[in-house]
Amino acid sequence: MECPVARSLERVGEWWSILILRDAIYGMTRFDEFQKNLKIAPNILTRRLTALVDAGLLERRRYCERPPRDEYILTQRGRDFRPVLHSLQAWGNKHFAPEGVSVMLVDKTTGQPAEPILVDRLTGKPITDATHANAAGPAAGARVQKRLGKSRKTAAAP
Repeated sequence: MECPVARSLERVGEWWSILILRDAIYGMTRFDEFQKNLKIAPNILTRRLTALVDAGLLERRRYCERPPRDEYILTQRGRDFRPVLHSLQAWGNKHFAPEGVSVMLVDKTTGQPAEPILVDRLTGKPITDATHANAAGPAAGARVQKRLGKSRKTAAAP
């Protein structure tokens, strides 16, 4: 599919994958750490780790030859998932935590709760329905162009 959401979900849409990435972002690297924390069957964990390595989100590195043991290190692509994880966490806390917040994002210096928002890196403006919209990109096929419209406002070149 041409849709970037569909392409992303193809790589991380299975819930074990997101939880493995969460644990990797928290610093876990070893099979037994993931298995113990997630209480996941070894065969499922093996499949999900392989898929995340194949998708370029994790890198497999050998840390022991006898017996052969690998660790799984976040790649830049995997580290770039961090804001997605923070957004999912905030959304889940807001809508699906009737008992209250169990995990929250905080400012490391002050310890105060933080609320992630999506901001345009170029302008610093928060992205809202009132200020931003999806538009067909340069590589959009006919179907996407038809759905999103052919025209889009672009910033003037410097």
